[in-house]
Amino acid sequence: MDPLMLAAWSLPVLMLLIFLRVPIGLSMLLMGLGGSWWIFGSLAPLLSQMQTLAYGQFSSHSLSIIPLFLLMGQFASQGGMSRALFKAAEAFIGHRKGGAAMAAVGACAGFGAICGSSLATAATMGQVALPELRRAGYANSISVGALAAGGTLGILIPPSIVLVIYAILAEQNVAKMFAAAFVPGVVAALGYMLTIAIMVRIKPSLAGTVQPLPWAERWRALGQVWPVLLIFALVLGGMYSGLFTPTEGAAVGVVGTALVAWWRGGLRAANLKGIFESTAASTGMLFMIVLGAAAYNTFLALSMLPQELAAWVGTLGLSPYEILWAILLFYVVFGCVMDSMSMILLTIPIFYPMISGLDFGLTPEELGIWFGILVLVVAEVGLITPPVGMNLFVIQSMSEDITISQAYRGVIPFVISDLVRVLILVAFPALSLFVLRL
Repeated sequence: MDPLMLAAWSLPVLMLLIFLRVPIGLSMLLMGLGGSWWIFGSLAPLLSQMQTLAYGQFSSHSLSIIPLFLLMGQFASQGGMSRALFKAAEAFIGHRKGGAAMAAVGACAGFGAICGSSLATAATMGQVALPELRRAGYANSISVGALAAGGTLGILIPPSIVLVIYAILAEQNVAKMFAAAFVPGVVAALGYMLTIAIMVRIKPSLAGTVQPLPWAERWRALGQVWPVLLIFALVLGGMYSGLFTPTEGAAVGVVGTALVAWWRGGLRAANLKGIFESTAASTGMLFMIVLGAAAYNTFLALSMLPQELAAWVGTLGLSPYEILWAILLFYVVFGCVMDSMSMILLTIPIFYPMISGLDFGLTPEELGIWFGILVLVVAEVGLITPPVGMNLFVIQSMSEDITISQAYRGVIPFVISDLVRVLILVAFPALSLFVLRL
């Protein structure tokens, strides 16, 4: 079979394996090695590739940032930072209509700034905020929708693990990617809060009531979150100022969150082993996907499919924005059945060469960063879009009396909010590039 045709057929076969619940990393690894074997025609080149593939992929210094951010999230959870963030936000706006749900979104944004993972943000904040929302009389639908949507801020509010992976694949500066994601992340959080405000005004029964706290208690609750603000400012401020690299910044964040967790009594010798084991398990899962994607992308490069596809798109006579919208639509559709990390690892080597050859009136660096933010946003939509919506299942599984239909109903307004945000970010690239240009 012709290598180009082989690569084209490998995509639906890969999707079939994923739908059959074969682990995504293993699926991509098998398809990549099998395709390379077919192209080479013998085992010797394939064995040579397998010998160097893992070392060549994981010897990259940039990837060390991933386990560091995962470990930082573990320490932050043990240190009670998630609960402190929610209590501080609830103290100031919880008594307003829909305020407790808005506080949950704000706390998710704050925890995402020291976590970097959407699923971890959704799981941690769900444990903290879901009982509080239900105790206050909030409906299951809006509670699940707000927490699932707020959890997606974990991959958009810097630092972000998925953003690091994109930066490595597209050869972009990690610190600049973090800077570009800041404004879209804030816009996302505000959009979710506006969505909650609209929902509770259309249907007041969705929201319960929380008694307002005295100002002394509000300031006391706010005082509990200063370590989060300090770590966030230290990590990102140090990176943007050039004081240290993103990897060094992640290491500083780990030390800072560990000290806070120890100071607050959440870090003990008894749970330290569990923290490292959980971090190692998550890192192993992510690195398996990275390895599988590396093998599959090597096969695609050998087949010349990305280059041929980019050349074919150039002959269609479509405008740059028409091509961009087609790619973003692909991400929205496939994000419903595939996790964001796997989707980005699989598709960026195919789509990025197409986009980089188009004229959007931006410099090559700005184009790469803007496209990365857009990809991240639409991949984020997939985390809360039925039928899969990983964040939905994480929150829904925390309570036996929450049905999946309630979760679906509650998240639809937030999906609409996300789609409106995509339109705005495409129409106004300056929103994504504002901080970067400063």
